[in-house]
Amino acid sequence: MTTDFADRLHVVQARIRAAEQRFRRLPGSVKLLAVSKTRPAAAIAAMAAAGQRCFGENYPQEALDKIIELAALGLEWHFIGPVQANKTRSIAERFAWVHSVDRLKIAERLSAQRPAALPPLNVCLQVNIDREATKHGLDEADLATVAEAVAALPRLRLRGLMAIPAPTLDFAAQRRPLARLREGWERLNAEGLALDTLSMGMSDDLEAAIAEGATLVRVGAALFGPRG
Repeated sequence: MTTDFADRLHVVQARIRAAEQRFRRLPGSVKLLAVSKTRPAAAIAAMAAAGQRCFGENYPQEALDKIIELAALGLEWHFIGPVQANKTRSIAERFAWVHSVDRLKIAERLSAQRPAALPPLNVCLQVNIDREATKHGLDEADLATVAEAVAALPRLRLRGLMAIPAPTLDFAAQRRPLARLREGWERLNAEGLALDTLSMGMSDDLEAAIAEGATLVRVGAALFGPRG
């Protein structure tokens, strides 16, 4: 089983390196986050044995069980799902990153509940880049105001932006919303926020994301296989 995970990891890493070269990105400038939601702890351990260190989870209780079980492995855990106000404490206490901050209230709770003994919690603001009614995320028009407020919170470190565009297999169509996210990120940097992370791109569109400046791609199915 470990060999299967190692093979899949190698294939995804090769895709990332090829896209970096094709789109003239610096080698090694795109980080891989393995999306392990709904996957058992054994699968995560096997992927870790193959060399992957960063894992993304969507559901707090499921994630906490795995974080506890796999604590000895020293993995880096990222929360990437919708953040409910009544779940912020466990997320603030157990994760290194939260990619899905979609309103100031959530950021304020995470900041207040982040233990002082831990480093500041790395956060990204989720943008509803296609304005889909079923998707979480900030409207682009509100981004600058919320980003400024979040950057000022004491126990957080605002790292960048995240989006989940509407799925399409057309490469040019994949790039358009990702380009808008990058442009918003560039505007915030021009205003002095010093962001370093663009969390965008998944199994089916990671090449388009890398073309548009992604620094981190979130990959699940291509690493762990289809869900049963």
